[in-house]
Amino acid sequence: MDFVDAIASARYELIGRILGKSVERTSRPKSFSDIVDIVLLDKYLGIPIFLTLMWTVFQFAFSISAPFSTAIDILFSSGSEWSKTIIQNEVLASLIGDGIFGGLGFILVFLPPIAFVFIALAILEDTGYLPRAAFVMDRAMTKVGLHGKSFIPMLLGFGCNVPAIMGCRTIENEADRKITIMVNPLMSCSARLPVYVLFAGAFFAGYEGFAITSMYLLGIVLAAIMATVIRKLFFGGEPSPLLMEIPDYSMPTLKNILTSAWIRVKIFLKKAATILFAGAIIIWFLSVFPWDATNGGEILENSYAASIGHAIEPVIAPLGFDWKAGVALFTGFVAKELVVGTLGILYGVESEEAIAEAIAVDFNPATALALMAITLIYLPCLAALGVLVRELGELKWVGLVIAYELLLAYIVAAIIVAIGGVIL
Repeated sequence: MDFVDAIASARYELIGRILGKSVERTSRPKSFSDIVDIVLLDKYLGIPIFLTLMWTVFQFAFSISAPFSTAIDILFSSGSEWSKTIIQNEVLASLIGDGIFGGLGFILVFLPPIAFVFIALAILEDTGYLPRAAFVMDRAMTKVGLHGKSFIPMLLGFGCNVPAIMGCRTIENEADRKITIMVNPLMSCSARLPVYVLFAGAFFAGYEGFAITSMYLLGIVLAAIMATVIRKLFFGGEPSPLLMEIPDYSMPTLKNILTSAWIRVKIFLKKAATILFAGAIIIWFLSVFPWDATNGGEILENSYAASIGHAIEPVIAPLGFDWKAGVALFTGFVAKELVVGTLGILYGVESEEAIAEAIAVDFNPATALALMAITLIYLPCLAALGVLVRELGELKWVGLVIAYELLLAYIVAAIIVAIGGVIL
């Protein structure tokens, strides 16, 4: 125990002695919150209940959002066909039809499941369950070298890693803070969700909730493993104890739920209007140039994108991926949603159903799951990387994050392909 922790322990010990002499404790009837917590905070039932609720969140979001995703898919597919019909200039028609309607449409089609995930999490937050989830996970997290307070910023990472990393400032102990920051990118942010939804829907029909939940659980398990390794190798010591106030349960209100969800959805929409829009245009340019007018600019194998993909392909070929997957992962470093947009443009399809059929040619269930895992692990996005540099302060720690994530992504994908090739 370090100096700060020793002072804190002594302070609370003194408070306990004073309260024992000055406060007369009387029994009170158990409240509704007390009764419910007997089950939800049970040391044996707490974690299974938490995992079940998380699976329910993703299954709910995937199921209820399907009609909305279909409507967006039809809208952008129609826009793509319409633009190619009325625009005579081949380059401009390809830009608007394939680049804008195609690339951006493949990203926005996953807005509904993301929105419903946010709604479900807002319900859990408004009821008062999420603070209890931190309490439930504290014992397990402490055993693997993470501070109990780490759970809140890591839970925020399910929305976006950028504010989650910044949220680690609330962790007083420097070692605990740095360890939490360095494993936070393994929390599966909403930007990865479009990739999960695409591949889960294409290869795990009827079991989409399980496939998507497995990625979130994989991120948690890997974060726990890496936290243990990083603490033992670079910091030592034990995590500081968790002290937090747990509110009573309350009935969630529609206003709070919609406000919380809208704030998060609005961030995604702003991202779509800027970074993702620009990314879709750049990917289209790389996929059709150098333009070959005699073939309508569709010689993809001779494009700049193909050159990038073929340079990456020798590294990922042992995992069962071709150059298109390499380009998708390359652009995914800027923003994870671009993995889906890139595949849509490279495969030259105009609907969600069409891209599911197209990727089925080059992927199988094992390689699909492996690509989902790589998208989860391999690198934080460009924005998250910038925050890592600012919050960690030293480039050696940022370099460590990049190195271990790339290596870990490759190892995990190789294991999934090897085992999945037999089982799936």
